[in-house]
Amino acid sequence: MTQKHYVPLVVVAVLGGLAGGAISERVFSSGLAVAQQRTKGVNAEEFLLVDKSGIARAGLGLDANGEVGFILTSKDGSKKLHLSPDDRLALKLVDRTGKVLWSAP
Repeated sequence: MTQKHYVPLVVVAVLGGLAGGAISERVFSSGLAVAQQRTKGVNAEEFLLVDKSGIARAGLGLDANGEVGFILTSKDGSKKLHLSPDDRLALKLVDRTGKVLWSAP
């Protein structure tokens, strides 16, 4: 290929790329992409941290009485650590049956 053929080929390739991009934008476009507006917080009734098996290992949320609590669960599910400012015992460690193993007011 000579230099005489090279320049028109480059011009045609560039113009073809621009035309193809403009046409595909018109044909396949679903509108402009817009960033989400920034919020000052996240609102939810419950947050759960789950392991690879999908089992909840930690949770932050409200119970049926509207009391807030934070719970951590052991890997085998035998122990749970509860933290709740609304409960009589603010911090407690319980076994699988619900028996309090340790607590602090």
